[in-house]
Order: sequence, then C-alpha cells, then structure tokens
Amino acid sequence: MTPSDASSSNHARSDDSGSSEDLGATFDWPVRVYYEDTDAAGVVFYANYLRFMERGRTEWLRALGFEQDALREHHDLLFAVRDLTLDYLFPARFNDRLTVRSALARRGGASLEFEQSVVRATDQRCCCQGRVKVVCLDAATLRPRRMPDFLVNGILSGLARQLHAPTE
Repeated sequence: MTPSDASSSNHARSDDSGSSEDLGATFDWPVRVYYEDTDAAGVVFYANYLRFMERGRTEWLRALGFEQDALREHHDLLFAVRDLTLDYLFPARFNDRLTVRSALARRGGASLEFEQSVVRATDQRCCCQGRVKVVCLDAATLRPRRMPDFLVNGILSGLARQLHAPTE
C-alpha cells in the first residue's frame, strides 16, 4: 500500500492556545494483523499497537512530503516520542484488517502531538486509542530543537491541502 492509497478526512483540530488554525485532517493508514503480531491468546500483543501507530505517523509525514531519513541526513533533525497515553479498548486478532487513524492535535515550537486510534476496518470498532507527543531533536546531540520553518510551513500547507481536498 502506498501513501496515495491512504485516505484523509476533514476532521479539523485546533491547538490548546485557542487558535482557530486547522492543524490536521485525520490520516488513515491500513495495517493487517500478522501471526507475529499476536500473543499466546491469539490477540495483538499490546506493544504492537505502538508499532502500528508509529507507522501511521511515519506515513502521515511521508504523505506530506517528508522522509525521516532525509530530514536526518540533510537537516540534522529527527523525531522521538516524548510522552504517550494509551487506552486498550477491544482486542484485535490475527488477520484483522485495521486502520491507524492519526491527526495532529497540537503543534509546539519543538513538538507535535497526535491523537491516534487503531480501529478494526470491518466494523470500525476502536481497539486502541491514545495521544502521542513527539519532539524534534538535533540528530547529533539528541537535544530538543525548534522545528525549522521549512518543515512547519510544509506541514501546514500539506494539511491545508488535505483539509480542502475533495472527498470521495
């Protein structure tokens, strides 16, 4: 599946500062549960939801035109998870088709905060939901740094295109 196969919908978010700025449409990324994703009970092992959500954020960034390896190599920056909260609501099982939903909920000077959920594609039942804060780091020192203007502007313009794209 390629990023063009993923979908976005027009669920606007705003930051905590009270700004009316639209921060992001919901970005959907499909995931299939493989046998290796399950535990002895035949359900998705809890830590694998974090892997699914990481894929969702990575593909969101890629769909906006940014590759993480290029950001590291050419701009000396990377992202790392700083904080997260998760609620496990319903078990996903082997061979389930899942959708990872990612939406930018808040943008700080050096951070992005996402609302994410993993839902079963067949009935839209939410298996796991959470909030993930990632921080922009200097790749050499691993210290927080402000996101450069080109990245902020690219994210905001990409989100504006997603929000105003015609829906199917």
